[in-house]
Amino acid sequence: MAFDAVAYAKDRGLIVELSGEDASRADPAFIREVYSGGLERGADRLCFCDTVGLLTPERVAEVIPQLCLAPLSIHCHDDLGMAMANTLAALRVGASCAHVTVNGLGERAGNTPLEELVMALEILYGQDTGIKTQEIYHLSSTVSRLTGVPLPTNKAIVGEMAFTHESGIHAHGVLREPSTYEPVPPERIGRKRRIMLGKHSGSASVEAALAELHYHPDSPQLAEILKRIKALGDAGMRITDADLMATAEAVMAIECRPVLKMKQFTVVSGSNVIPTASVTLMVKDEEITGASTGTGPVDAAMEALRRSVAAVADIRLEEYHVDAIHGGTDALVDVTVRLSKDGKIITSRGARTDIIMASVEAVVAGMNRLLREENEDRSQNPD
Repeated sequence: MAFDAVAYAKDRGLIVELSGEDASRADPAFIREVYSGGLERGADRLCFCDTVGLLTPERVAEVIPQLCLAPLSIHCHDDLGMAMANTLAALRVGASCAHVTVNGLGERAGNTPLEELVMALEILYGQDTGIKTQEIYHLSSTVSRLTGVPLPTNKAIVGEMAFTHESGIHAHGVLREPSTYEPVPPERIGRKRRIMLGKHSGSASVEAALAELHYHPDSPQLAEILKRIKALGDAGMRITDADLMATAEAVMAIECRPVLKMKQFTVVSGSNVIPTASVTLMVKDEEITGASTGTGPVDAAMEALRRSVAAVADIRLEEYHVDAIHGGTDALVDVTVRLSKDGKIITSRGARTDIIMASVEAVVAGMNRLLREENEDRSQNPD
């Protein structure tokens, strides 16, 4: 059947790659026979598939070289976490192409991740892949958003924590010499280093985070800010940029003049109604009303907010995360959002028993922080 299919496709002028599904569990002699027969009938290239992820690098080195009768692709699944290692092993011993997917998406545990393979080849093996690596994180984030499959927090290269540092000694080290705790500069894949604050933070990490947000406390102020941040971390809170800014402003007696003020928002949703939201904001003393539909009431509210400030700035919602503080339908909901504007990213939170109100609160707080003038004096009370 494979031979007939190859001949049929070649008669119609197609380029043919002959794949052996489940090749990693098949008799190597039989695979070679099928590959040879396909090539005789005009197949242009071959593909070796580890369909259920049972290969090992040692097995790859044993089997692949004798099957490189033509340009050979390696197609690995990650059922046992070996897809990346097996793909690299195959490329080392003769495979000329690797099948990959963005974020490792695929059946069951997925396939070899594009972003991990590209950076391993570039960094560990010195190979120029021709890939614009600065676009990798944007690509991964976009695919994650469009597919609805979130990136694991600790995923290599593109996970939220991949370039995040909290431990005092780690943050101190990476601020002095990035390579101390980073195998590759985050900018190379379109990311930025992030110092996460919490109970393990030291003064160096808090000072660096404040400087990035244009706050310049003196030594006693820094000590007090650090004390309050640690207290929040001890209470189990996820500390956002907005939390840090609010803490700094309280300690340094800086008056925060909000750019946005929420006057009202209305959300309509139901079993037979398209979720719709309208918001009215004061944006730099001008009243603006916006409306939008969405896939749900929260989505509609988020989009209405974004459209309302579109004339002032293009602010995008990069991440949305919800935690219930305790069980029950009356649970306090903690919403954390990550917003971006012109490459600048900020995190913010809202906490209410109403998830829509918490979401709106988080987004408005984050938008206010993003829209503040970067050149304003944040080193002391302007009065």
